[in-house]
Amino acid sequence: MFVPFDTLPDSARIWIYPANRPLSEEESIKIQDKMQTFLTQWTAHGTDLQAGFKIIYKRFLVIALNEALQSASGCSIDASVRCIQEIEQEFNLTLLDKMNVTFRQGEYLAYKPLSEFKKLVKNRSVSKDTIVFNNLVLNKKELETLWEVPAQQSWHARFF
Repeated sequence: MFVPFDTLPDSARIWIYPANRPLSEEESIKIQDKMQTFLTQWTAHGTDLQAGFKIIYKRFLVIALNEALQSASGCSIDASVRCIQEIEQEFNLTLLDKMNVTFRQGEYLAYKPLSEFKKLVKNRSVSKDTIVFNNLVLNKKELETLWEVPAQQSWHARFF
């Protein structure tokens, strides 16, 4: 069952899908329609899942699930991944590649392969204070407090 993202509890489980490029307004609208349609019928073992989504900075597709009501099953997670794969294909996007880093360079969001990010660290083009997006956060509360942080406060710290 689709619900607005902001109505979900802080404990809602999240999945973050970083896009390899900014979404156009038209793409955002079409993706929102697809996600709403998918989440309206998303179930686990025949039980509706209370879930919402939002697109942040025209770069991140975030799905949230209220697991206090019903947890996702392996099959329901597989269904969500298939939906994301369909979006990737339709819009020529990369959303599922977890070997990339998104970080701020001023007001610009950079999206680089992890190997290139490591080179930027070595060349001192990024620092411990560079704002990175920690897409490993687990719930809506962490999204609000631990997602967009200096590299030294995330898993990226190991590269410095």
